[in-house]
Amino acid sequence: MTKRMPSLLAALALLVGACSGGNSPAAPVVTSSALDTTGFLEYGAGTAPLVIVAPHGGSLKPLNLPDRNCSGCEYLADANTEDLARLVVAAFERRTGKRPFLALNHLHRSKFDGNRDQAEATGGNVILNGVWLGWQTTLDSAAVRAARVAGRALYVELHGHAHAVPRIEIGYLATAAQLRMSDAALTAAGVMRSSSITRLVSDTRSGASDVALLRGAPSLGALLVAAGYPAVPSPSDPAPKEGEDYFNGGYNTVRHGSLGGGMTDAVQLECNYAGVRDTAENRAMFAEALSGALVEYFKKQYAWPSA
Repeated sequence: MTKRMPSLLAALALLVGACSGGNSPAAPVVTSSALDTTGFLEYGAGTAPLVIVAPHGGSLKPLNLPDRNCSGCEYLADANTEDLARLVVAAFERRTGKRPFLALNHLHRSKFDGNRDQAEATGGNVILNGVWLGWQTTLDSAAVRAARVAGRALYVELHGHAHAVPRIEIGYLATAAQLRMSDAALTAAGVMRSSSITRLVSDTRSGASDVALLRGAPSLGALLVAAGYPAVPSPSDPAPKEGEDYFNGGYNTVRHGSLGGGMTDAVQLECNYAGVRDTAENRAMFAEALSGALVEYFKKQYAWPSA
């Protein structure tokens, strides 16, 4: 049975109830999680120091909710990332017995962008201000609650890309130009100490260097490559080449990572379509690979679970 969210998101009905009536598609069936009263947002509490988020996978297009209209607005959804997020949560729980926190935005990106500041996320539609506040407050809370599990946490945001190079793009807020710097130059510039995993860089339990955490053997990219999924940055693909597209992170990676302090690090994973998001079988396979990589990452870098 679908549960209702606590009063924070329940209050959104007062702001957006007119947009969630008979013209809206039915809210998806969920388990072990809660929908706000509009059916726009979903949240599942966890028991692991891990938050899994899909901000651009929604498909709901309420007819009474106008499309966003702003300079620079992006409208394309990230196909199948909601399903991928659920699969990653389930796979991680099977491996560890602990369930990650889960947050999904069910609104289509043409209506609401779950990875932008308030003005761009809502496209100036004031009736969505409450949705934005509820969404971001939920993500804030999930990051804090996940960190309480083990004193540290990791926030992983799943996206989809259609770039020419089929690989997982891992965003730590370092730009493509910065990634093309030498290891020595990256270290001297303190790039990783101004990243979304600043806390991990300053206190990794493995003792790995800044650059090693970015694209060396201990990096998340290395673990994904070992599982059969090309990734950048990684030892085999340390940086996008000149002219290659690359997403290095967005509003949520800045807000919910450890750049500004706090105990939760963040990464943005931009997933290619073919072989990763395209079919149910491929999504399940990637979810198993990613969950395995995350478990190994937690063991080596966060010493979780402790021996």
